[in-house]
Amino acid sequence: MIIQLFFILTAIIVGARLGGIGLGVMGGIGLGILTFAFGLQPTAPPIDVMLMIAAVISAAACMQAAGGLDYLVKLAEKLLRRHPSHVTLLSPLVTYLFTFVAGTGHVAYSILPVIAEVATETKIRPERPLGIAVIASQQAITASPISAATVALLGMLSGFDITMLDILKISIPSTILGVAIAALFSMKTGKELIDDPEYQRRIKAGIIDNTTTQFKEIPNRHAALISVLIFVMATFFIVLFGSFEEMRPSFQINGTTTRLNMPFIIEIIMLSAAALILLATKTNGIKAAQGSVFSAGMQAVIAIFGIAWMGDTFLQGNLAELTSTIEETIKQTPWLFGVALFAMSILLYSQAATVRALMPLGIALGIAPYTLIALFPAVNGYFFIPNYPTVIAAINFDRTGTTRIGKYILNHSFIMPGLISTIIAIISGFLLIQLYHPMG
Repeated sequence: MIIQLFFILTAIIVGARLGGIGLGVMGGIGLGILTFAFGLQPTAPPIDVMLMIAAVISAAACMQAAGGLDYLVKLAEKLLRRHPSHVTLLSPLVTYLFTFVAGTGHVAYSILPVIAEVATETKIRPERPLGIAVIASQQAITASPISAATVALLGMLSGFDITMLDILKISIPSTILGVAIAALFSMKTGKELIDDPEYQRRIKAGIIDNTTTQFKEIPNRHAALISVLIFVMATFFIVLFGSFEEMRPSFQINGTTTRLNMPFIIEIIMLSAAALILLATKTNGIKAAQGSVFSAGMQAVIAIFGIAWMGDTFLQGNLAELTSTIEETIKQTPWLFGVALFAMSILLYSQAATVRALMPLGIALGIAPYTLIALFPAVNGYFFIPNYPTVIAAINFDRTGTTRIGKYILNHSFIMPGLISTIIAIISGFLLIQLYHPMG
């Protein structure tokens, strides 16, 4: 088992370095080694999760193609420029809402340059709002009802009569609280901008200019607004159907009444939303497939395809040995499983892939489903090593040089808000499950 684990970790590390679809395709090599070299029987690939993500990404990509994301960016820009002195508190709220609505953290790219400019113009250290804004966009993944990670978790916990509402009523308040407290701490990060040595050096060297980022005008504001409304309504119906099982269509199969499952509902609603956006806004479907949201989403699909399939195969092939070794320890100290989720997310660079790779082990170890929900924010650990695209983008957008990677790599601008928001979210999650479900 240890040798198998070595090959799995090697595939993950190499895949992460390759970037893009590299993580997923390296999962294929790992699976091949497990199957042909060690004789493990491959489990079924995670088709439902992949199709749900593909449907959600299709709708989000259509909204982007119709100008919906640009429309939201314009609204966010107006809010930040209207209240520049509160940019450190408002920026994480904006990126959180963007990710919550779209289901992907990659939408944060659009607003990061605005945050950097507003902070610089107001002489607020840009590191403060940029650091927590990036972290907020990651935390919102574990609160969004249409994110790949939440959908994957719901699919695995549905056998325990867990609904979408059960997840959201814990994950939304806990992640918001974590982000809010981290934002308060961020207000005191580092020296004031005018006292920062790097900023002073760049001023003297004439490196910093006063140019303002110009965002392209939205060709059709009416179409953009329609696309946003359709997407938000689709999200609302998913939450509704996911929270109240009696609202789902039922069918008689061999004399037994069966409700339509959530994977089918999510796929139907989101594919329909994508079609309605294209029809109502007269947007070309090819344009949707060429956008950044579609590209990032499809990379997530491939990552889950390879990594989750490889992880499931390893887990099922070694389940008895794994459970006998660590079952009692995990049951006595379940927070240790949160550490494992955090560490795995650092390697996988994906909340959804982490959920699919490790949550089945938590279920197999007998960890209570609500405990797993409380630990859900632990999958947001990929800020720890500062090489994720949104992290790099934030550093590049800060022309003052205050948002940076430190001398020791891990002492970067995102480590403090990331650790605080994650730890607070998990602690508050445990408090909430005691409130809602004392037997947890």
